[in-house]
Amino acid sequence: MDVLAVPAFDDNYLWVIHDGRHAAVVDPGDAVPVLAALQAEGLTLAAILLTHHHADHVGGVVELARQAVSDEFPTVPVYGPAREQSRIKGMTTPLQGDDRIRIPALDLDLQVIDIPGHTLGHIAYYAAGHGLLFCGDTLFAGGCGRVFEGTPQQMVSSLGKLASLPAETEVYCAHEYTLSNLKFAAEVEPGNPRLQERIVNERARRERGEPTVPTSIALERQTNPFLRATEKEILGSLQNAGRLTELDEVSSFAALREWKNTYR
Repeated sequence: MDVLAVPAFDDNYLWVIHDGRHAAVVDPGDAVPVLAALQAEGLTLAAILLTHHHADHVGGVVELARQAVSDEFPTVPVYGPAREQSRIKGMTTPLQGDDRIRIPALDLDLQVIDIPGHTLGHIAYYAAGHGLLFCGDTLFAGGCGRVFEGTPQQMVSSLGKLASLPAETEVYCAHEYTLSNLKFAAEVEPGNPRLQERIVNERARRERGEPTVPTSIALERQTNPFLRATEKEILGSLQNAGRLTELDEVSSFAALREWKNTYR
């Protein structure tokens, strides 16, 4: 099983999961680059997987499902969050947490994980057999999504679910935000040697024109401040900045997220 990154817009990654013949596409915000990638790789589209309703994740669904039909798949199934079905055109199969789906053409089994916070119905897809996680805009490399519709408590719970997955899990998030995320991480946890090492490595990758995604659950546990909100140094940074009075995890996360919202 391979995963192809299809860049779109300014910093999105649209993910194509494939076996050299069939493909499933995650969060096709734009149909054009996905159709080009399918044609270039000689792939037949077997399914579309959506994590949440934002336009840069679902804007290409209808066109992609229409243009990518084949004799083998005259109707392409479109999976997505049940709680956001009314906001997503073209969804055929609504899903919720703990649902399991199978894409026979790819011999791919996926577990659905409810991860509200960024949006209220946000879901992730976890392929345990391959160690792959597609988490949309909830967990980023070195960061996390903004809390637009949910609450800090929901986001902490959602991130905890993802952080509890096996350390070797490959994390396919939807944006190339890594260097800016790590700049903020170094502001709040400057004494983390693994973080400093990661900054050097990720800068080198970007200088070579390479994506910094996928990341791994292990690396995020070691360097992502939003998974480390109760670490002593991070708590101290928040207190020194006058951003924290309560030392519980939700308060610390909320303070970090608010700081990151305006950090430059």
